[in-house]
This record gives sequence, C-alpha cells and structure tokens, in this order.
Amino acid sequence: MATSFELTGTLKVLEDLQTFASGFTKREFVIEVPDGKYPQMVKFETVRDKIDQLNTLSIGDELKVTFDVRGNEYKDRYYVNLNAWKIESSGGGQGGGNPGGGPGAAPSDPPPSSFDNSFDNETEVSEDDIPF
Repeated sequence: MATSFELTGTLKVLEDLQTFASGFTKREFVIEVPDGKYPQMVKFETVRDKIDQLNTLSIGDELKVTFDVRGNEYKDRYYVNLNAWKIESSGGGQGGGNPGGGPGAAPSDPPPSSFDNSFDNETEVSEDDIPF
C-alpha cells in the first residue's frame, strides 16, 4: 500500500518483543492521541529491523509515528494492523527509513481487532461516562 499516515501522541504502553516459531518478530506499542473529550488509544506494531526504534523510548514520551495500514486474513478472519516504520520522539527522534516490513503475520490465536465505539448521541454524557 503506497499511502502512509502520521499520528502524534504520548507513549502509553510498550510491549515486550514477540518472536514466533517462523522466526517472525514484532513489538507493539500504544500512543494516546488527543481527540477532544475522549483521547484515543492507538496500537501500532513494528516488525523486523524497525523494532530497534523503540529501544530508547520511555512511557510518557511524545512521539510522531509514521505508519502504513496492513491487512491480513488468518483462518477466515480478517485483521488490520498499523505498521509503524518511522518513530520520532519530540526530543530529537529516532530514524526510520523507508516503509517496509513483511506481511503481517498473526499469532496462533489473535484477539479480534474490531469494536463498536458508537454511543447514543441523544443520551446526556456526564464527565465520568465513557462513550462505549
């Protein structure tokens, strides 16, 4: 896919490296992106040599993430992955390189990646209510 996207946010979660039997490796992370009253938690993954970009980051760092949208099918189910290929911290920045990474391989039993974040707009939402 030729289109790349960028999001800026705060690093909230930095998962451990995952290595699969095939030798495929990935590392996932989550950034919090401001979006009005309800900030969005967006999960990305890095694969292969792009994983090293995460080694110097800490929770709370401000990041700009450049990514591609990847999709795959596994056992008649479809998954969407946000494949980060360039991660820059606001304090200087990690290098990225060209978009790459192989096809997104799914673990043996991945969690579903779809959810319904809609809510009834006619209902009054208080400060403590969550919209889903």
